[in-house]
Amino acid sequence: MSGLELPPHAAALPVLRAVEMHTGGEPLRVVPAGLGPGPEGATLLERRRRAAAELDHARRLLLLEPRGHRGMYGAALVGRSELPGAHLAALFLHGAGYSAMCGHAVLALGRLALDYGLGPAPCRPETRVVIHCPCGPVTAFVPWDGQRSRNPVRFHSMPAFAAAADLTVDVPGYGKVVLDIGYGGAFYAFLSAEKLGLDVCSSSVRDLVDAATAVTEAVKKQFKPHHPDSEDLAFIYGTILTDGKDAFSDEPTTNICVFGDAQVDRSPTGSGVTARIALQYHKRLIKLGQTRTFRSSTTGSLFTGKAVEEAKCGDYTAVIVEVSGEAFYTGTAIYTAEEEDPLKYGFLIK
Repeated sequence: MSGLELPPHAAALPVLRAVEMHTGGEPLRVVPAGLGPGPEGATLLERRRRAAAELDHARRLLLLEPRGHRGMYGAALVGRSELPGAHLAALFLHGAGYSAMCGHAVLALGRLALDYGLGPAPCRPETRVVIHCPCGPVTAFVPWDGQRSRNPVRFHSMPAFAAAADLTVDVPGYGKVVLDIGYGGAFYAFLSAEKLGLDVCSSSVRDLVDAATAVTEAVKKQFKPHHPDSEDLAFIYGTILTDGKDAFSDEPTTNICVFGDAQVDRSPTGSGVTARIALQYHKRLIKLGQTRTFRSSTTGSLFTGKAVEEAKCGDYTAVIVEVSGEAFYTGTAIYTAEEEDPLKYGFLIK
């Protein structure tokens, strides 16, 4: 094997070169070259549909066992965006499919864009990087010290809004509960874990995941979200259980996000922070410019969030939310597969 860059592998299967990162403990496996070529002139949402239909074997190979695990998350860059002013475009990948927005990935991609020469020319003290996400353009602000990117990174969201407040949902095994639906690039259900007989800080992760998953499935059956821009964005992505501390305070508020197929976010969840700030602003619990700190119940990592300006999204009164956190590099890797491997496209044990 001496001198060989790659082990024996199938020429017909993708060779995926990745940069490994994490934000607040949530992993991010970035494939700068993408999962495969996109159709000429296609929109990012069309590329997302194509990836799900034609390139899903690459997602599975990249994220599932034995190369990944149940909590692995990824981002695939897709080349030039159709949006003027965007520096790069990305698809977001998780264990069960593809998301519309990922805040922890945006924070990490902001750093990667500067350090790998994929964005604008870096400048001190901070460089603006526009990242085209499936939900729309998101602007990252990345510190630059003259040689490399630094932390913390922050981003300004797309318009975020309250889709439903004080909605009653019948959750099998838990009864009727009152919750909110917020949009921060993806739609989430929000409620205090206490309403389900749990404590987001002390209950077992298994119990929190089971409860959140039951809420997600119930909401999917009893509430249909709407997004003014595209029905591709109109789906319930997951449930975020909180400590119930929604009124403004200088003290951190804790939450856990369960998304996709019962996948647990290790970070405070960037798109979740965005949606939660939008809900708090809608309920007049916070004002523009008031910064809140959000803690992950799984790792203790912290993000901050604040509503920076009002906006519109169709008929919804919305806000632009600034989210800040720290992203770090953990390595690089090359992933290959052999044709005769019966598990080459990965698996998950539930």
